[in-house]
Amino acid sequence: MRALFLLAGFYLLCLVVLGVFAGIAVAVHHWAPTLAALKVDVILLLLALPVVRASFFIRPPEDDGEDGLRLSKAAQPELWAVVRQAAEEAGTRAPDEIRLTGSVNAAVAENTRMLGLMPGRRRLHLGAPLLTGLTQAQLMAVLGHEFGHYSNADTRLSAITLRGRHAVTRTVSAYHERADQRVEKERARQEKKAGRARAKGKKPKAVDTTGAGFGHRQMAKLFVAYAKFYLRATQSVARRQELAADRVAVRIAGRDAAASALRQTTALDAAHGFYLRTYATVGIPAGLMPPHGQFYGGLARLLAEPERQEELAGLRTGLPEEETSPYDAHPPTAERIRLIEELPDDGRGHLEPSGPAMALLREAGRVLGELEDVTLTAEALAMRRVDWPELLHLGLRAGCDADAEPLREAMRQALGGDAGLRTLLDAADAGALWRVADALPKSEEAGRASGRAAREFARPGLRYGLSRLVILELVDAGLARWEMSWSDGTRLDLSDDYGDRLSQALEAAVADTPDTRPLRELLPRALHPTTF
Repeated sequence: MRALFLLAGFYLLCLVVLGVFAGIAVAVHHWAPTLAALKVDVILLLLALPVVRASFFIRPPEDDGEDGLRLSKAAQPELWAVVRQAAEEAGTRAPDEIRLTGSVNAAVAENTRMLGLMPGRRRLHLGAPLLTGLTQAQLMAVLGHEFGHYSNADTRLSAITLRGRHAVTRTVSAYHERADQRVEKERARQEKKAGRARAKGKKPKAVDTTGAGFGHRQMAKLFVAYAKFYLRATQSVARRQELAADRVAVRIAGRDAAASALRQTTALDAAHGFYLRTYATVGIPAGLMPPHGQFYGGLARLLAEPERQEELAGLRTGLPEEETSPYDAHPPTAERIRLIEELPDDGRGHLEPSGPAMALLREAGRVLGELEDVTLTAEALAMRRVDWPELLHLGLRAGCDADAEPLREAMRQALGGDAGLRTLLDAADAGALWRVADALPKSEEAGRASGRAAREFARPGLRYGLSRLVILELVDAGLARWEMSWSDGTRLDLSDDYGDRLSQALEAAVADTPDTRPLRELLPRALHPTTF
């Protein structure tokens, strides 16, 4: 009933706004000249159009089921058996489809009709990282939670709330889009006018778009205020739905499995993010991807390392305190775990199956490869596939090359011509190093500094860029290489002695009076000065 009243309130707000516009139009036609009235009509029509389109003619999006890889009952009978068992114990109808996704998440959807009064096709979205990192008992708890939303009719009744949220956000987005269009149009008009002034030898006025789109921005504020009220008013219900679904998970899988599933999922989310940043996507700057099936499959190799298991245990134990948004539909995870663990011991902890959830998936390697084919972009799928060691080495080299680009650009601005390491070292010997440093990107504070202070601001960036150029030279000469490890990440393979000398040589090269000799002695002979 609350959701219905809020949805009705949105449409009432739209009618009030349109009524006010109509009243203004009538008054203007009564008191103002015809030409002025027509101008006001155009303005009011432009302001009313986003309300009409977003609230009355645009239907909320439906889950089309195309997100992820469809797992058929014939191809994955074991997984489907567990899903059907969880649905039966939750007292609800099983999903019609299972879609495997690449995220650390599980979700259910139902394409209902008549604002949720009529049931529709059900889909379960199940993240491959969950199958990789959860046990079968923990997976059963996750399924119990999701099917709790089905058995509590959340997925059907949420259609009302989602319709209202979608209508409000569409209206706000439409107003912001129109305001941005007005700003760009006004900017183009003023720039064209300034160009004509310069052509006549006159000084053009500065471009000022402050007033452009003012009416649309003010209308957006009105609907943003209602959106905040809407989200706050529906948040408490959404949070109660989550806690009710947790109780279904406890009933189906047991208290300990439900609590451990939440703890493990939180740890998996952090581990998966680390895995993507440090391993799976590190080769993208070089146009490289892991072997087919390993973009998602490599996470299992990371989690299998004893050192990583210790890190996961720490993440499971010490859950971070979450900053909750007043609009977040989910209660803090720590609160959910606390409420579950405060329940009486149901004696089901020892019943947890020992097998990993991934064992329920037949031909897991092939399936994860097919998941890549339907979830990764066409650009990613077209990239060359290489083994992990080569991927990490070449990917980090490309990243190092990108990190050196700001210094190269500074060299082009300050020195012109070639922007290689030798050019920089020669410039340092000629006393031009700090001219290059002055061309590096600066913070606002650094831009105001001068003399010694400016040099101190520039030194860290200069040293970092120089170190990237040096590492690239060593790598390309075969004197260094990035080595990967599933337990320790990646590191640049340099002897400790060489690394210490390199650090000292870099410090000498960016000193107030640069000395490049120690650095040149560590580099390939081609970088030594001709007189050395």
